[in-house]
Parts: sequence; structure tokens; C-alpha cells
Amino acid sequence: MNPAKTAFKTLLPVIERTVLSADRSFTGYIQPRRLRGKLIMQPYVGWGTPEGVELTGRVLLPRTVRPARKGDPRWRNFRNVLRRLLSREVGGVRVVGVLDGQNASAVSDSDGYFTLTFTPQAPLTPGWHEATLTMEGREEKPTRARVQVIGAARFGIISDLDDTVIQSDVTSLPRMLMTSLTGNSRTRSPFPGVGAFYRALTREGEARNPIFYVSSSPWNFFDLLWQFLEYRRIPLGPLFLRNWGMDLLGGHGGYKHGVIERILQRYPELGFVLVGDSGEKDPEIYAEVVRRFPGRVLAVYIRDVTAGERDEGVMKLREEVRKAGVDLVLTPDSLNAAGHAMAMGLITPGEYRSVLTSVARTYET
Repeated sequence: MNPAKTAFKTLLPVIERTVLSADRSFTGYIQPRRLRGKLIMQPYVGWGTPEGVELTGRVLLPRTVRPARKGDPRWRNFRNVLRRLLSREVGGVRVVGVLDGQNASAVSDSDGYFTLTFTPQAPLTPGWHEATLTMEGREEKPTRARVQVIGAARFGIISDLDDTVIQSDVTSLPRMLMTSLTGNSRTRSPFPGVGAFYRALTREGEARNPIFYVSSSPWNFFDLLWQFLEYRRIPLGPLFLRNWGMDLLGGHGGYKHGVIERILQRYPELGFVLVGDSGEKDPEIYAEVVRRFPGRVLAVYIRDVTAGERDEGVMKLREEVRKAGVDLVLTPDSLNAAGHAMAMGLITPGEYRSVLTSVARTYET
């Protein structure tokens, strides 16, 4: 792994342990006051099949984070990052959700998380839906949440975010910290051609191929990441992030593999394209997925953000997965991945040209 990224990742659990310990030390005193004050819900993205959907979210104390603008000063962005990281969670709140006339409820845990499980009497229509959430016995206005119901599709896509979709300057720790801690959803940049490539893979419309984002970023950054995807016109889909605390301390590989396994088991008829980067353990995780789910992975695309010795290790993994009939493509950009996808019939020649145009336009500016 890149040394700069290793150092940055090492800092995250240390910060979280400090914040988590301080917060829980005062939970017994603060919690009753929290319940009496105004609360907000932060719903994430629901996902499932026509027969069943789950929707996760969080109950929090309000925080003031102004909508991001491209010209926001770095100090304001840094302040917003801190406000996200220092969120105050509220447990013991019953959340009631309604989706297509079906009710579900759950009580938030000590970290504020809740999960609603909907089992409709009649199958839901594939596509995007909207759920309405309220907090039982409280006067706050209902909150709306997006839900993706996935039916028939040609294949699915599972993608990492940092260093795969979003540029993080992994080669330099100072630049990485500056980019991650003082940027916002308008100033963070995608890699050239990512939006066009993902739009080609998903083929927006009635027969849309679903995309899932699995990242080691904390749930505290959900709104920032979602706004980034919207602003950059990168296809939207359920985000799977990590809970600060035990999740972050439990290791990157086990968490990510567990999420991917859940997705593949939920959609047993779908093949998947896996997209990641060489800066973390994505090649190893994806190679293990290929081994454990034979015939389910169509291709693996790894963005090359490292050098030398790491690349040699990835190339060895490429030979391993080839024995299972799967190509692992180590590529510096989206164009090479798009060329391979076109050769496999995953995208059309016209869609490949769109990626080419997007990449060329990026380098012209």
C-alpha cells in the first residue's frame, strides 16, 4: 500500500477512538437531554429486490453544514468535515417508515443507527422509489429516503470510491490530507472518464444495470459522497460505508468482502463487474471473491495508483484469477478499462467513444 495512504488510514481509528470514548463517557448524562431536543434523521439509500428492501439510517442531533460551493474557503470545508466527524448520535428512538404502502419500524441503537426491513405484499416495481420516515411520538417533519429496487438486469457493478472514482492524491500525505480534509463535494475531482464509463456500464433507463459503492469511508461522510456523485453526474446507487469505531478497527478486507458477499447473495442471478484501485487491498479482496463465487465475476478493473513492487503483486493476482476465467485489468485510466469492457460486450462502441471523448476533454482543460 502507498505509504502516504497507510499513514492516513492509520490516523482514522486513532481519531475515532478518542471521539468515541469521550462521547460514550457522557452518554448517560447527555442522552435524556438529546431526546428532549430537536432531532434529525439521516437516511441512507435503501436497496433490495421486488420482494424485500432494507433501508438504513441514523438519528442525530442537528448540525450546521452549509451546502457546498466550489468557491468555499478551505477553512469552511475543514470545519464542515469536523462537524461531520463529531456527529452526536441518539439511541432509543423508534423510526417508522412507509414504502409503497408498506410499514416498517425499528429503534435506533446506541450509535444512532436503525435498519428498516420492508416485505411488501405485492412485488415492488424495479427502479427508484421513495420512502417516508418519521420518528414516533415526535413533531419533526417526515424525512424522505431514496430506495433502489433491482429486478432484471444484464449485470451489476460494485465499485470502490476513494482512489477509484475520487482522486485523493495518494502519492503525497500532505496533499492527501489537504484534499480530503479541506475539500468538498464541488471541489473534489473524479478520475478522467469515470462518469462516462460508469454511465456506459449502468445504461440508465428501464433496463438499468445496478451499481453499488463499497468504501472504507465512514458513514459520517455519506452526504458529501452522495452530493459528489450527483454533481459529477456519476450514476447513483446504494453506498456501503463503515461505522467509526469497531468497524474501522476490525480491518478493511473483512468488512469489504462481507459487504460484497451480501450483494452477490442477494442477487444470485446477476454477474458482476468489480472496480477498485491498487492503493488498498481491492485486488486481493476481488481475487478472493472470484475464487469463492465461481462464474459470478465478469471482469475486474483495478486503477493503478501505485508503482513498482505493488504492481508486481497485482500482476501475480491477475494470473490467479485468469485461471478462473476472469480478466483482471490493471489500468492507469478509465479508457483502458472501457476498451476491455467493449471487447467483452459490456458496453457498445458508441459508449466507448463517449468515454474517449470525456477523457480527451479532461486533458484539454
